Amino acid sequence: MLSRLFHNWEHRLANATTDRMVRPFDWGLDWLPTNGHGPAHPPEARIAQWVEDALANSEEFFRPPPTKAFAFEEAPAERRAQGEAGTLRFPSALTTPHPANNVVHARWFPAAGEAPPGRTSGRGRAVVVLPQWNSDAGGHIGLSRLLARCGVSALRLSMPYHDARMPPELTRADYIVSSNVVRTVQVCRQAVMDARRAVAWLASEGFERIGILGTSLGSCLSMLTAAHEPLIRAQALNHVSPWFADVVWRGLSTQHVRRGFDGHIELERLRALWRPISPWAHLDRVARQQPHTRTLLVYARYDLTFPVDLSRRLVDEYARRSIPHEVAVLPCGHYSTGYAPFKFIDGYILTRFLRKNL
Repeated sequence: MLSRLFHNWEHRLANATTDRMVRPFDWGLDWLPTNGHGPAHPPEARIAQWVEDALANSEEFFRPPPTKAFAFEEAPAERRAQGEAGTLRFPSALTTPHPANNVVHARWFPAAGEAPPGRTSGRGRAVVVLPQWNSDAGGHIGLSRLLARCGVSALRLSMPYHDARMPPELTRADYIVSSNVVRTVQVCRQAVMDARRAVAWLASEGFERIGILGTSLGSCLSMLTAAHEPLIRAQALNHVSPWFADVVWRGLSTQHVRRGFDGHIELERLRALWRPISPWAHLDRVARQQPHTRTLLVYARYDLTFPVDLSRRLVDEYARRSIPHEVAVLPCGHYSTGYAPFKFIDGYILTRFLRKNL
């Protein structure tokens, strides 16, 4: 009875969005760097070789060039009164064809007693926050304020092609998850490199206890970031799956994306081509980082967007590999996590873990 109740609720919440668009399938070769496999080779073969090269040296694949081009703008008085100190902007580590997407925006919520940016005295704990797919400018702001009130400063990033980074032709963040194979990999890679630059800014500000928190798509990108960023000491992963392609193929929120693949590629082939952005492919790196990086895995019992069997498969693999971790199971679905009382339960679980492990 509870399962039917939550599944019906999830469908109603998902169907409230009416601007989803089925976009045409594209291999995305224009997003593919030159790798020795020219036009004479079939598209899938060219992508497969690029994927193998990326996995063979994922540290280089996800490494952002260093930058000092960080600019901080103080928030208006009304936002400062609500705990927001200002907005950090810096160039993205990957240049895309859309200028708006090439500047990262991050809102800064310092814990009480933290010095303003530019002064490195008295630094405590800080977390990079990556919200869910299609989050608007207000997504995870309440959670960031909660973290700051609990003594953990929060730097909330706008992900690629979201809110301020969205080009005018879009109403949804379709370019980060779509039926364009290579673009999806490259834009998710961009998000990871942007998050690592955000971590570098926190380190330059004197923070030594740095964590990352991500939800849904943000959870996947947070894990990829933590797997490649040695400065991260704790990762709170909110809604998890081992494989990127399987969530898109089976998830309630991405059926319009799945329809773009119909007749062009099967799940197994897509899973192979999207390995660079799948947590499963990087678990060896995660295992090597333990116990340096603490992990929290959160999933929802009635989730139709991140199917529960996928979440449990990742949890089981952590246990099989003896990777230290904590697990929390929310008594709701994916969309309903954002509604009371479940958003308060989730916020408490995430905040408690980060306070304890940073």
